[in-house]
Amino acid sequence: MRIYTKSGDKGTTSLVYGQRIPKNDIRVEAYGTCDEANSMIGLAISHLKHATFPGKDEVIEVFHKVQTAIFHVGAELATPEGKEVKWKLKDEDIQELEHTIDKWDASLDPLKNFILPGGHPAGAAMHCARTIVRRAERCAVEIEQTNPLVLAYLNRLSDLLFVAARYINNGLGEEEMTLHQGL
Repeated sequence: MRIYTKSGDKGTTSLVYGQRIPKNDIRVEAYGTCDEANSMIGLAISHLKHATFPGKDEVIEVFHKVQTAIFHVGAELATPEGKEVKWKLKDEDIQELEHTIDKWDASLDPLKNFILPGGHPAGAAMHCARTIVRRAERCAVEIEQTNPLVLAYLNRLSDLLFVAARYINNGLGEEEMTLHQGL
C-alpha cells in the first residue's frame, strides 16, 4: 500500500465512507486538530521515558487509552451525518476521565492562583495538548449534530490534561510558576 494517493492534490479529502470535501471544511479542521492533540500527548509521554516518579506508569497507561479514544473521536468527526459510526463514546469513557482527574487532583496542592504552562517537558507538552484539545472542541461545536458525548469528552479531556500537567510536574519536583505579580 502506498503512503501517497495523489487524490488530495486539488484540495479535497475523503471522509469515512468516501464522501469528498474541501480540506478546509470544519470537519477536517476538527479531526485534524484531534490528530494534532494526539501527537502532542505522544510527545508528552515520550518525555517521560527516562523520568521516574510515583504514578508514571499510571499516567502512561491512562494516556494510552486517551490516545486510542482521541483516534476514535477523530473518526467520528470524519463520519458524515447519517452514516453509522463504528466506534462510539460511552458515558463511562467520560466518567473514567473524571475519576482520574479527581484522583490526581486530590494529590496536588489546591490552586490559589492562575499558573503558567511549563515545567518539565512532559508537563509543558500536556499543557500544549490541553490548548489543542480546546481548539478541537471549538471546531467540533461548529459541526451540526455532533455527538454530545464527543463534546463532553473533549471538554473533560482538556481538564484531565491540565491536571496531568500539574501531576507530572509535581511528581518530578517542578515548581509551578504563577502570574508575575508586577504586571
